[in-house]
Amino acid sequence: MAVLVAYDGSIPAQKAVSRAFEEYSDEEIVLLRVVEAAGGSTGAGISLAKEALRDEREKASTDLEEHVAELDAADGVEYRTEIAVGNPAREVVEFAENEDNEIEHILVGSHGRKGMSRVLLGSVAETIVRRAPVPVTVVR
Repeated sequence: MAVLVAYDGSIPAQKAVSRAFEEYSDEEIVLLRVVEAAGGSTGAGISLAKEALRDEREKASTDLEEHVAELDAADGVEYRTEIAVGNPAREVVEFAENEDNEIEHILVGSHGRKGMSRVLLGSVAETIVRRAPVPVTVVR
């Protein structure tokens, strides 16, 4: 069994990682950081966009390792990190759907937006809950 934690560096995401480390320390824990790709690249700009995404991906990987190392619960817990590029909710769901990853549970942090702000801004956590092929725990 593997547990997937969606990680974006936010405080709710850090809480989700801590909870995964506390509750699933005997399982494989996968921390997934999704780098959002800006849309609308054409022609000659595609090469520049690819290079920028490659740089952003490397920076995200380094940032993820540094943030996780700072968490108290990280001591002695085995985990691996993955980086994806695209829409955060879609990438988390697709990662969980891939049978090779053997994901059986997802943890995701939530900012707890309500009312109009949730409607206007959308909710990554809500989309993951609705579309995930496995159980999801939302950590606030």
